[in-house]
Amino acid sequence: MKPVLVVDDDPQMGVALKNAIQRLGYSVVVSNSGQDAMGKLYQHNFSLVVTDMKMPKMDGLMFLREIRKTVGNLPVLVITGFGTVENAVEAMKEGAQDYLMKPFSYDILKKAIEATMTRTTHEREILTASPEMKKIITTADNLAASDITVLIQGESGTGKELLARHIHRLSSRAKNAFIAVNCAAIPDTLLESELFGHERGAFTGATDKKIGKFERAQAGTILLDEIGEMSIILQAKLLRVLQEREIDRIGGKEPIAIDVRVIATTNKDLYRECKEGRFREDLFYRLNVFPIKVPPLRERPDDIALLAVYFIEKFSGISGKAIKGMNTGAINLLRGKQWRGNVRELENVIQRAVFLCKGADIGTDDLLLEDASVTEGISGKIRDMEKELILQTLKDMHGNKSKAAKILGISVRTIRNKLHEYGKIFPAGYKDNDAVNS
Repeated sequence: MKPVLVVDDDPQMGVALKNAIQRLGYSVVVSNSGQDAMGKLYQHNFSLVVTDMKMPKMDGLMFLREIRKTVGNLPVLVITGFGTVENAVEAMKEGAQDYLMKPFSYDILKKAIEATMTRTTHEREILTASPEMKKIITTADNLAASDITVLIQGESGTGKELLARHIHRLSSRAKNAFIAVNCAAIPDTLLESELFGHERGAFTGATDKKIGKFERAQAGTILLDEIGEMSIILQAKLLRVLQEREIDRIGGKEPIAIDVRVIATTNKDLYRECKEGRFREDLFYRLNVFPIKVPPLRERPDDIALLAVYFIEKFSGISGKAIKGMNTGAINLLRGKQWRGNVRELENVIQRAVFLCKGADIGTDDLLLEDASVTEGISGKIRDMEKELILQTLKDMHGNKSKAAKILGISVRTIRNKLHEYGKIFPAGYKDNDAVNS
């Protein structure tokens, strides 16, 4: 469970809040000023901030505004005295989830924290400090209550599926299934059976009846991921399903009525695909009832540090390392990158950095970045570490470049280029099995 950050310039109040919140099962970090607290927010992920309103230099209201600008939708509980009720109301307008009037009992604090955590659970599933992303999340929240079909557009790795799951979780269908179908990963010859199912004996190899994804999503939500990769023939069949709200199993005799909410995602410009004859225009308008465009990470620079801290905690926990965060140089280096692979690429970079990091904070020497524009200044030390990591991974994968590339989060082409750069000097036990295995 992520810790709670308590911010209060009164040491006695800070200790009292810490003891009370620890009784609720949370770990607690105490800060004595807004400035100090902002530094801690850059270093760690917190589940909640409990802050006093009246503090010197940076009061609770200023602190809250700074949180919203830099950290995003982190839940904040404000503590205030009788003389600052107006400030408490203003804090609510600025995004605080609740406020407590001094003096208050342990039970009142407990109820306020439990209510705040319950109310904001879904908001913390998508980490963002980007104003544009916050608007998108608000839109998604509003859409969730309806059954309207949503088309989520955006580059690969921007979090389209995460947003689709968010919509499902907030909908009246949340207790039922969320079924995701990757239209790009399943061959056309199999996708129809995956979507609609088949009867036994419907075709060679159909030894048993198969229930398709649409039936499995009954009363729930189906995500048609990367819908732009679907063949024209299958697009026509999908169009009928959306129009008639029924499916036909392959080899089936009767149509089956379905009650399913449809969300589709794409990294393509479907309008352009329609004009060029690769996507049915009538299907496009069936899907494009409510379009949402997710911006790429390079247009959300405020999210880079926030997501980096999240991934550092995630992979530090997995690897058993006690890495606290990232130094300023490393953060600035990440902010200057184009992130063509978006959040997924950032996650891979941080996973490698955690693996390489030997200290308490990740620095520039721990970051392996593929962009030539970013890596021109990389020291010989990091090149040696990069080489060691790539060659050792290849050794572990018995020379299979495809498997090594997947583990490292880079392309096979990059591995080939690196091996050429290293002069194919392989470690003992390495065997180049690329021609056979990749």
